[in-house]
Amino acid sequence: MDNSALGGTWDEFRQELLDKGYLTPEEIAASDLRVALIGEFIKAREEKGISQKKLEELSGVKQPVIARMEKGSTSPRIETVLKVLAPLGKTLAIVPLEAAK
Repeated sequence: MDNSALGGTWDEFRQELLDKGYLTPEEIAASDLRVALIGEFIKAREEKGISQKKLEELSGVKQPVIARMEKGSTSPRIETVLKVLAPLGKTLAIVPLEAAK
């Protein structure tokens, strides 16, 4: 994917952040994990054909909270994540890093 308007690809930008010491490898890994989780969450909701409002009804988590989770503008508690995932037929799992790649 070419992001020429941004001056390069995300991988190039991420490497620049590392090279210049703006972020540590651990911070980059945490960011990558967060982006992946958000993407999987949105994908699961869309695959089920469930709106954020319907997910509110099914999970008990308010729609604005769900929207902030999907935007990545909040760091929800694990309990909240689990409440939202259950109606989507999903849960969290702890797996070895090698298996996650």
